[in-house]
Amino acid sequence: MPAPSISTPLLEYAVGLSTRAGRLAAERFFAADFSTAIKADGTEVTEADLAVEEFIRGELADRFPADGVYGEEHGSTSGTSGRRWVIDPIDGTRYFAYRIPVFGTNLALEDEHGPALAVVNQPVARQLIYAGRGRGCRIRTDGRDAAPLLRDTPDLSTARVELVNPAGWPAELLLTLHRATRITGHLGSISGLLTGLVDAMVIAGPEMGYEDLAPLPVILEEAGGRATDLRGRPLLAGDGTALLSTGRHHDALLDLISTAAR
Repeated sequence: MPAPSISTPLLEYAVGLSTRAGRLAAERFFAADFSTAIKADGTEVTEADLAVEEFIRGELADRFPADGVYGEEHGSTSGTSGRRWVIDPIDGTRYFAYRIPVFGTNLALEDEHGPALAVVNQPVARQLIYAGRGRGCRIRTDGRDAAPLLRDTPDLSTARVELVNPAGWPAELLLTLHRATRITGHLGSISGLLTGLVDAMVIAGPEMGYEDLAPLPVILEEAGGRATDLRGRPLLAGDGTALLSTGRHHDALLDLISTAAR
């Protein structure tokens, strides 16, 4: 049987919380100064990452004290409800640290049935994407909601494929995608796929963190697309790679990628 739909009030709560967290992130972004440090894994962390995650954790603890929480900066807090929230306080910290306004605040919820809801908020762009299991996917821009608009390119050879962080990719993978599709640079978020700019996104490395990927399965499923790793496995059980698509050329792209890896 299909997993049950989540409640509308719960989805609305998550959208409201993400909206408030996004305002905090934007305030920190436009502040006169903020400090940046380098974590053990070599990635940046800013005061905003810590402040936004702490804010979201505090709100969730007050509203849903039995829920578990996993956040990029503060790790896991166990719960007893069978639900877990996943927080990426600043998705695109490097952009944020360099004052490039391409970053987001991401929030996802998982329950005993799997991914339940997700919110991807880009506060400077004034765009918020939200989806709930059985409730569809919507894109809110300047306060106005719209349904996703997925491309339907008939031929793979004219499909636009967005490459995310390709600098360290194997040359054969780059050449294979270049020869078979129309590759593009990274547009900054999942919104390019949901607004008809591209047919697919490929993330081949460096591997993404769980908090980066957690919002994507429910968003793509509710929008009518697909999300797997590059071997075709369920995204959140995969290896940190990702193929996100409208669905039409997903299997063909998996075959191309598999060929390039041989």
